[in-house]
Amino acid sequence: MPDPIRILLADDHPMFREGVAHSLGSEPDLEVIAQTASGEEAVELAQRLTPDVALLDITMPGIGGIAAAARIAASVPDMRILMLTVSEDKDNLLAALKAGAHGYVLKGASASELRAIVRRVAGGEAFVTPALATRLLVEFSRPQARDPLSELTAREHDVIELLSLGSSNRDIAERLHLAEKTVKHYVTCILQKLHARSRTEAALIAVQHGLPTRAAPEATPAKQHPDCKR
Repeated sequence: MPDPIRILLADDHPMFREGVAHSLGSEPDLEVIAQTASGEEAVELAQRLTPDVALLDITMPGIGGIAAAARIAASVPDMRILMLTVSEDKDNLLAALKAGAHGYVLKGASASELRAIVRRVAGGEAFVTPALATRLLVEFSRPQARDPLSELTAREHDVIELLSLGSSNRDIAERLHLAEKTVKHYVTCILQKLHARSRTEAALIAVQHGLPTRAAPEATPAKQHPDCKR
């Protein structure tokens, strides 16, 4: 008979933790070798005992489960990490996966489901609660909003910042140490890239997309007739 899957269980709710430990330990191929209520101790136990699977809650005293997962993944890379949590927040899910977790299961799972998931993760599979995985896929499949400011060059950003403050071409030229005709060319390029019909519309588009404004962009030597590069 193969050796049982050795499990480290970390959760700060004693009754829940003991229930999970009893449920897992009732199977001959699963063995809970250590329990803890904190992220720091989970890391220490993982490094010292090197279990096959670390089963971690996200919300725990101290560093918490996600930070613990990152430390365990970095120090014991062969260990499998499974998050067991009530959190359906996609940011927590993504953070856990980026930290090195191989699975993410909600605490609403039945005892038999959890045992099956632990076996799958220990065997090298990845697992995310299906409802969360579907929600994440739907969100990722949505077209991302285009950011028109991303097409502007650094100097065009400088020009539109001042333009948004109501500066004239002459004012912008003096502030940036450029020729006025060079500024006019930059404004033309900006209007083209933002598909704006006027300076005012371009300024509104910039503000709506969170244009970071500065008191005064740093001046650089003048450049004549720049190209509208994308």
